[in-house]
Amino acid sequence: MKREIAKNFQDLIVGQKAHQLVLKVYRFSSNFPKTETYGLTSQLRRASVSVPANIAEGFRKKGLADKIRFLNIAQGSLEESRYYLILANNLEYGVSP
Repeated sequence: MKREIAKNFQDLIVGQKAHQLVLKVYRFSSNFPKTETYGLTSQLRRASVSVPANIAEGFRKKGLADKIRFLNIAQGSLEESRYYLILANNLEYGVSP
């Protein structure tokens, strides 16, 4: 089976899944307390948006080292998002994604 070459980051399965994560995070955090607007809500959304944004940026980089650097940043942002989701769950915020 021959795989097609990705023309843009949206062709990447990881890019598609990262975008779905952002949509779920926005839905999940929409019911956070208003006191968290500039706290946990903002931090969680920023970290989750960073995942596909860095995948997209890395996709267009020419050098392998640059591509790897941006994918590592995306991975770090994913772990940061994971922590914020654990915290939100422990605080009983939001609706399950």
